[in-house]
Formats: sequence, structure tokens, C-alpha cells
Amino acid sequence: MESGAPTPWAVRAVLFDLDGTLLDTAPDMAHALNLLRAEQGRAPLPYEDIRPRVSDGSAALIGYAFDLAPQAPEFEALRRRFLDLYRTHLVRETRVFPGMEPVLARLEAADIRWGVVTNKPAWLTDPLVRALGLWERAACVVSGDTTANRKPHPEPLYHACRLAGRPPHRCLYVGDARRDIEAGRCAGMKTLIALFGYVGADPAPESWGADGMVRRPGELPDWIVWDRAGADAEPA
Repeated sequence: MESGAPTPWAVRAVLFDLDGTLLDTAPDMAHALNLLRAEQGRAPLPYEDIRPRVSDGSAALIGYAFDLAPQAPEFEALRRRFLDLYRTHLVRETRVFPGMEPVLARLEAADIRWGVVTNKPAWLTDPLVRALGLWERAACVVSGDTTANRKPHPEPLYHACRLAGRPPHRCLYVGDARRDIEAGRCAGMKTLIALFGYVGADPAPESWGADGMVRRPGELPDWIVWDRAGADAEPA
């Protein structure tokens, strides 16, 4: 991983993980989880304990909230009920992370395409992205069930590149989980860790093998070559 000042890359597309990278979805997921706990006669869990686990997905949240293994008889029913509750409250508080909108606007102005690659299923991803007015702007939206394999497999990222019309080596993938970085590296992309997301309790995200880390969305432009002539000088 690079240290010190970033060395900008001549990328022609930036792909984002959804939860904890492009969107701050933790408030609504925490709300749904505590609604489920209330249905089960349990007290709410602190938001600060739920937030770091959001990027791990619904199974991890159910395991944490109910101290259950996936093999438990009631596990799948609880997980499905959680997702139903979450769908009902999908955009209650969810927003684009503060500082991300200017980054998207700058990418669009520079004709650097951007898109989403998430493990979230399409029946949740699509209405969420549409509700926030991002669907028509994104060059691609790839969900966890769009391709046969999910991250950390690189297949979703390859698919996103095809949709965006950009080769993997000219793409940057930004995510807040180890599997994001593993998928990006396997696909031959540059990778950045979104430390402002739900990185969680991992004591050493620098061990994930990413090319860099950003503490806030406003640092992303520092990693990109914005001069079109300079960006196009590298062979596609």
C-alpha cells in the first residue's frame, strides 16, 4: 500500500461498493434489526454496535443479534423477516455519504464513468439506488445475484466493466470490506479502502492489500488523474 501523498491513477471508471462506501445504509439496517428484536421480545441493540457489522450482510447481523449459528432451525426465518422489515424501511434515513455527491459530479463532468458493485440482492439494491436518484446516473449497477458468483470473486467486477465499457485495468474499486479489496485485486483493478464506512473491528485494514485508503469521500479525487489528455495517454 502506498504511503504519503497519493500517486494519481489514470482510471476511466470508478466502481463503488454500496453499503458503507457509496451509501450510509447502517441507520435503516439497524432500525430493521431492532424492529425484529422487538418482535421477538428483546431490547434494542446500540447503533454503534450494529454499524460495524452492516457490511457483513444479513446473516452476520442475525447471528450477532440473536446469537445464532446459520444452522439453527429459526435462523433463516429470522433472516427473511429482517430483510422484509428492511425493505419496508429502505430509505428511512439512508443517504449518500456526506462529501460523496461532489465526487460523483466531478467524475461525470470528466467523463469518468462510475457504478455500483454490491453483494446486496437486486430486489433491495435496485429500489434503493432508484429512490436516491442514482439509477440513471450510474454506468452500471451489479448486485449480489446479478452474476453466478459474488464478491470476493471477481466476476461481478468483470461484469460491471463490460456494462460500463471500460477494461478492468482502467478501473478503480472502492470498498469498506476485505472481500471488496480481494475482488478488485483479482480483477486487476486499483483498490481503495473506504475507512469512513463500516470497516469494523479489523485492527489492520492495511493488511488487505489495497493500493490506498481514504478517510472521507473528499479524498478520492486525490487518487485520480483529472487531466483528460494525461488519462488518455495510457493505452486502453
